[in-house]
Amino acid sequence: SSCINAEYGGADWKDTVIPCTEEGFKKWFGETKENLGLDFPNLPYLIDGDVKLTETLAILRYLGRKFDMMPVDAAKGDMVEQTIMDHRMQLGRMSYNPDFEKLKPAYLEKLKVHVERLTKFMGDGPFLFGDKVTYIDIMAYDFLQCARLLSPESFGASMISYLDRIANLPKIKEWLASEDCTHKTYTFHYPTKATWPGAPAQGS
Repeated sequence: SSCINAEYGGADWKDTVIPCTEEGFKKWFGETKENLGLDFPNLPYLIDGDVKLTETLAILRYLGRKFDMMPVDAAKGDMVEQTIMDHRMQLGRMSYNPDFEKLKPAYLEKLKVHVERLTKFMGDGPFLFGDKVTYIDIMAYDFLQCARLLSPESFGASMISYLDRIANLPKIKEWLASEDCTHKTYTFHYPTKATWPGAPAQGS
């Protein structure tokens, strides 16, 4: 989500990828993690001049403020942000569970309801909060593309059109098609640990 937010905002940025290998982890934990000047060292992290942040939501909100991508209705923005994060975390936990296939049917029932509610909330759109693209739209896109790989049948025509609108925003479309798009090179979950790792976003 942060990468897409930065790209849409027109930032000059670099994605630092930590390889999911023994060498990559050794470098991150042994050399890099504690030497970036981060208050709470973790992944993901963002360094923007004197600003150094970790934690996904903190980074997304920072980029939302920086690039005027905050919803006008802050209270409802917080609500939608949290419901998307809740479902993302549920999918994440399930994806690492050895009983993934047993848990999947119940999760898909929740996912279907969640997609229907998001669709109803959006109304005529074209985005979640009207004409303005917000960081929450990017956050929703990132999660829903992952969920769509798991269950394409949970997505109606209105939600698919919404995801296509996000993907076809000029700056995002250009980045997704470029060699710089790291979304093409990693799975959504740690590939050697997750029962369901997902697949690169471009495969959706």
